[in-house]
Amino acid sequence: MDKTMNKTTHVVMTKNKKIAYRGMLTALAMVLSYLESFIPVFAAVPGIKIGLANIVTVFAIVRLGIIDAAVIGLIRIVLSALLFGNPVMIIYSLAGLALSIAVMALVSRLPFFGTMGMSILGGVAHNLGQILVAAFIVGNTSILYYLGILLVVGAVSGAVVGIMAGVMLRKV
Repeated sequence: MDKTMNKTTHVVMTKNKKIAYRGMLTALAMVLSYLESFIPVFAAVPGIKIGLANIVTVFAIVRLGIIDAAVIGLIRIVLSALLFGNPVMIIYSLAGLALSIAVMALVSRLPFFGTMGMSILGGVAHNLGQILVAAFIVGNTSILYYLGILLVVGAVSGAVVGIMAGVMLRKV
């Protein structure tokens, strides 16, 4: 029987249990993305969301590892965009996911950052990745003026996501 061990939590999982975890977390992330589509956004700042599905990303990093979290995030982004949103948004979401996963992978190895710090930096990195891709696609760097607002929102959203992920980690 193939068993894997996650260094962060020292949980031993069978291959089948890990597959079930991946499927369950992907489904949960999709549900959270769908539910978030019903939450009204602040009209003066278009595109701002809490990022509820990132609760699953933070949880997956801690329990399953970076690669599993990235795969779950990738599947969630593609399916959510095709089912509930705009397929063009896949580019922006993937850029945000890539940068946030990279930052959270680095931060998760540092002893002085907990789940909250990792989530806050992941939220900021996610918004940074999205705005950089938007500036490239639009071909205008003046969109970077929006970055200040996005970084603050990313930090606040990251804190909310970090709190929720911490609760989920304690309960599951």
